[in-house]
Amino acid sequence: MVVAVLQGSVRTERMGDRAAKWVVSQLQKRGHEAVVVDAAALDLPLLDKMWKEVKTDGSIDSASLRMKLAQIAELYARADGYVVVSGEYNHSIPPALTNLIDYFLEEYAFRPSAIVCYSAGPYGGVRAAMQLRALLPEVGLPTIPSLQPIPSIGSSLSAQGVALTQDLAEKSGKFFDEFDWYMRAMKAEREKGVPY
Repeated sequence: MVVAVLQGSVRTERMGDRAAKWVVSQLQKRGHEAVVVDAAALDLPLLDKMWKEVKTDGSIDSASLRMKLAQIAELYARADGYVVVSGEYNHSIPPALTNLIDYFLEEYAFRPSAIVCYSAGPYGGVRAAMQLRALLPEVGLPTIPSLQPIPSIGSSLSAQGVALTQDLAEKSGKFFDEFDWYMRAMKAEREKGVPY
């Protein structure tokens, strides 16, 4: 399976890259192709036009944006699922993550999403996850029932994305099992055709 891993924090001292690296390693262990879509690396402007509008806009100003978004669109066309890695900003979603998600719509259809949330404190970013539960299905990405929170991320994951706690190292398997099941089920149904 092909999985797009959306990383939304753009802060200079962010911890989300630890979580994204950990997610990629967990997916690769299961034989999946995991590709990180990093809002910080992309440096997308604040949404003015969605991908479907940008790709038909012939202006010189949008040529660079078209190139960036075309690469993402190619990945999304192959994707069987999405893992959204989100920190918690003021009990909500990082603005760059929302911006990244909003550039696309049809590309997400009939593919599951899984939420990996984190924070520096004990709650693991679950308040941001609740906001994502509202946003993701609206753009066509139904979320799997389980969440994977990572509390105290600085001491839970190394800079290389290696789990430093027994809970994270040993108890995350069910989360990824569930995500695998949803990807397989939805891929099988997409191959039969979709309602629209």
